[in-house]
Amino acid sequence: MKCFERLLLQHIKDHLPPEFDPHQFAYRTNRSTEDAIATALHAVLSPLEQRQSYVRMLFVDYSSAFNTIIPDILINKLVTLGLPPLTCAWIKDFLTNRPQTVRLGPHLSSARTLSTGSPQGCVLNPLLYSLYTHDCSPTHNNTLIIKFADDTTVVGLISKGDEAEYREEVLKLAAWCSENNLSLNTKKTKELIVDFRRHSTDLAPLYINGECVERVHTFRFLGVLISADISWAENISAVIKKAQQQLHFLRVLRKYKLNTDLLLTFYRSSIESLLTYCITVWYGSCTKADRVRLQSVVKTAQKIISCPLPSMMDIYSSRCLSRAANIIKDSSHPGFDMFRLLPSGKRYRCINTKTHRLKNCFFPKAITILNSHMHR
Repeated sequence: MKCFERLLLQHIKDHLPPEFDPHQFAYRTNRSTEDAIATALHAVLSPLEQRQSYVRMLFVDYSSAFNTIIPDILINKLVTLGLPPLTCAWIKDFLTNRPQTVRLGPHLSSARTLSTGSPQGCVLNPLLYSLYTHDCSPTHNNTLIIKFADDTTVVGLISKGDEAEYREEVLKLAAWCSENNLSLNTKKTKELIVDFRRHSTDLAPLYINGECVERVHTFRFLGVLISADISWAENISAVIKKAQQQLHFLRVLRKYKLNTDLLLTFYRSSIESLLTYCITVWYGSCTKADRVRLQSVVKTAQKIISCPLPSMMDIYSSRCLSRAANIIKDSSHPGFDMFRLLPSGKRYRCINTKTHRLKNCFFPKAITILNSHMHR
């Protein structure tokens, strides 16, 4: 069955336009959490270059999103997207009248027939959810909706205190959820405000379905801790703490005299992977002291393994080059337009920045590193 699903998966993708839901970053080639965070941060920091501007970020939480898909609503959306009628009919049959039982030890429940949601563990599940939510898109130029599977973030760019468009967008999102049988969990939904104005005032709280949304100073967005002041100290401290715990196991493995290659494999999979998760997003903006703290973990591991290891700066530069190269090849990527060649064709046009916050963001940094690499 899964082999057949894979065939159908490719069949559906072949019928989708290249520009299909550009801000859905999950389950797509050349997309990752790194791209989602980088795009969101650039959208946040760019308008803050202007005076009297601030940003409100709403991190939406759904209750059992994949289990609430209504097949009839999904099929109507697939027809609108231009999928063949026979494909739509097969998908509807696949999702409806599914017998299900629950086993607990030796006990087996009676069978129950389900016609809601998508079966867990099936190959088509992620794509079907992306198709189901593709029409959840912003209606205003000053708002952006970033999606990674069921993780949805609304970015509202507020100028001169006018929040009308942002609040209208949130109301439309709540209405869209109601129409599409998605349960928006207001208690777990959080809001973070990025405001660097010198004379900022207390902002009015946000309400969804009559409930007040909690405002937070930090939020774990796709595995990365984002702070209201866009500093990365808390994220780096959390990363270092996890990495230092893994150093203990590296010492234990050395104690049992594992060879260098195995120690190196363990380091790369368990420690370096922690230190470098989404490194292109935050490393360029972190302080010198934080960089020293990160590098000290690498140096400790280097002493344990007795083998030279790449520095954090080297990894950051190579990752930026790699991401930039992949984005340049993909015209459907949301960041593609950031990389524009100068008339000479030998360098890319730098992004104009007024603050170090934006200058050290991924896209401006990646262009700078790319240009220096081309110059060599």
